Amino acid sequence: MAHQTSWIELKVADGTTLRAYTVRPAGPGPFPGLMVFQEAFGVNGHIRDVAERFADEGYVAIAPELFHRTAPPGFEGDYQNFEGVKPHYLAITAAGLEADTRAAWDWLAGRAEVRPGAIACIGYCLGGRVSFLANTVCPFKAAIAYYGGGIGPELLKRAPDLHGPMLFFWGGLDLHIPPEQVAAVIESLQQAGKPYINVAISYANHAFFCDDRANYNEQAAREAWALTLAFLREKLRA
Repeated sequence: MAHQTSWIELKVADGTTLRAYTVRPAGPGPFPGLMVFQEAFGVNGHIRDVAERFADEGYVAIAPELFHRTAPPGFEGDYQNFEGVKPHYLAITAAGLEADTRAAWDWLAGRAEVRPGAIACIGYCLGGRVSFLANTVCPFKAAIAYYGGGIGPELLKRAPDLHGPMLFFWGGLDLHIPPEQVAAVIESLQQAGKPYINVAISYANHAFFCDDRANYNEQAAREAWALTLAFLREKLRA
């Protein structure tokens, strides 16, 4: 399916300016909307490609640059050099992410081609944590977190505030996110009585979905993609 891409600038409530990559399917719509949250390496080629894949499936996608307060527009980190992105990673705050989410939400909700009440979010690595947080900020119909390290312990108290059902993906070989951390996340949703689907892929590692990284697992990525699309179709159907 053909799609249209553009970079936009959004004014954030804290006075900053947020740049975001947007993709929309061809045709009049209306389409469901999707917020795509980056890894720790910026809105790079991989994240832009993911947003385009979703547009090809019929979603208006927006990928906001979450490091915009400390990094220059268009910042892309090197997958081989986490130290280069660490200052920006450490500088983000819950308050800033909340403001960024609201700015991106307002853009999606204000688009004539986005179907009212049909907005979801998805995030990878750092973005998985942001997706969880965002789902407590705006009334998403669904939220997806791929290997979202750092949800626990500080965000677990937000579980009662989750709006849409969560879909979690974890790699069984992921040493960055220990099983007890995953268990704490799931327990927080159970205690809050919030709906979720929890998927642990035993043969996958951290970042298994990113085809630009060494841990990419084609089978796991293909299976997770199918589950992701099915989840979004179910939760965003009219």
